[in-house]
Amino acid sequence: MSRDPANTILTVDRVMRGRFANRFFLDRSVELETVRQIIEVARHAGTGANVQPWHVHLVAGQVKASLIEALGHAHETEAHAHTPEYKYLPDDLPEPYASRRREFGAVFYGSLGIAPDDNAARARNTARNYRFFDAPVGLIFTIDRRLEKGSWLDLGMFIQNIMLAAGARGLDTCAQEFFSRYHAVIRRELSLSAEAMVVCGMSMGFGDPQWADRRPHMPKADVDDIASFHGF
Repeated sequence: MSRDPANTILTVDRVMRGRFANRFFLDRSVELETVRQIIEVARHAGTGANVQPWHVHLVAGQVKASLIEALGHAHETEAHAHTPEYKYLPDDLPEPYASRRREFGAVFYGSLGIAPDDNAARARNTARNYRFFDAPVGLIFTIDRRLEKGSWLDLGMFIQNIMLAAGARGLDTCAQEFFSRYHAVIRRELSLSAEAMVVCGMSMGFGDPQWADRRPHMPKADVDDIASFHGF
C-alpha cells in the first residue's frame, strides 16, 4: 500500500507544531507497551558514527514515588547543597536570548496568575518539578561523562524523538533541566554508574485538557530570524 506524502507531511507537522512543555497531567496511567513503543522508535535518532550515547531511566509506580520522596526532601531541606554538573545557560545571557527568556517568564507565569514579584508562588510552582508535575511516567536522561559535546547533540535528538513519538500517541511531555541539580540523589536512588551524568529529566502522560484549552502559546522566532539561505 502506497503512502500519501501529503498526509504524512501534515501528520508530522501537526505533531511538531503541537508539541509544548506540558506541566499539568491527568491521574491516568500509561501502558508499559506504549512507553516501550516510544523508546523503540526514538532509538532511531541520528547519532554520529552510530555511537548512540544516550541512556534513559524510566520510572513509574512505587519506584517513582520513592524517587519523588527523596528529591522532595533534598529540594525542601537542602536545595542550596545541590548543583548541576554542567551549566545550562551562562550567567550573563546575551541578547536576543535574555529577552526571549524574560518573555517566557511573563507569558508562562502570567497564565498561572503569578505576579512577577510573587517569589513564594514561583517557588511553589518550581517545586512541582520534582514530582514530575504529577505525570504517571518520569524519565531521567544520562550520558557517559567521558564523551564530548558532539554526543550531547545526539542525546538531544534522542530526547526530541521521544517527545514527538509521545505526541503522536496522544501523550504530552515536559523536558526538565531541574533534575540535573539533584544528580547525587538520583544516582543513589537509581544506582547509576560513576560514568553516568544526569543531563535532564522528563514528565510524560496524558495532559489535562483544561490546561490545554487555556495554556499560552509560546512565541517562536520567525524563519528569517533563525535561518540564512545561501545560494537559493
